[in-house]
Amino acid sequence: MQKNLAPTKGNLMTAKNTLRLSKQGYEMLDKKRNILIREMMLLIEEAKEVETQIEETFAAAYKALESANVIMGVNAVQTLARSAVIEESIRIDLRSVMGVEIPVVKADEPESRPAYAFRGTSAALDEASVKFNEVKVMTIRLTEIENAVYRLAMNIKKTQKRANALENITIPLYESLAKDIQNALEEKEREEHTRLKIIKRTKENAQ
Repeated sequence: MQKNLAPTKGNLMTAKNTLRLSKQGYEMLDKKRNILIREMMLLIEEAKEVETQIEETFAAAYKALESANVIMGVNAVQTLARSAVIEESIRIDLRSVMGVEIPVVKADEPESRPAYAFRGTSAALDEASVKFNEVKVMTIRLTEIENAVYRLAMNIKKTQKRANALENITIPLYESLAKDIQNALEEKEREEHTRLKIIKRTKENAQ
């Protein structure tokens, strides 16, 4: 709406309706932004925990692998490593948070027993296999979290931009516009009232 609109009751009603809708829109965007920020902060905290768990589990896995290399020999361990199953069960679904689609990464539970035969192996190799499988599961979860945080951050930025536009541009514009039209209508009404009083007085004096 142009700021130099004619001061009519119709334009005043339109300006007030647009102002009301703009304020409602700002409140909704502000609520959405706060919910998304809270969701993102929770995910960031979880990501830190998962990263710590991955580091600790990786350390334990490599320690067990070193022990297996000493006990069984590097060549034997490398030969058995070729029997590792390639992960092909990963699936990506979506969930919605305030209209933002967040990826949900899923994978089949790893086998409870190693893919290799137990003959000629050691407990250290079994432990390494278990730990590396745990790392795989945690890495899938971390990937899911990092993707979710990225999408939330991008949507928060977009929501913030729209909220700022309403708060700093649209709402002040229509507040000013409604006030100007209201003042103009009141001034016009006063002028009309004064004019009628003059006409009435003129008629009375003429009698």
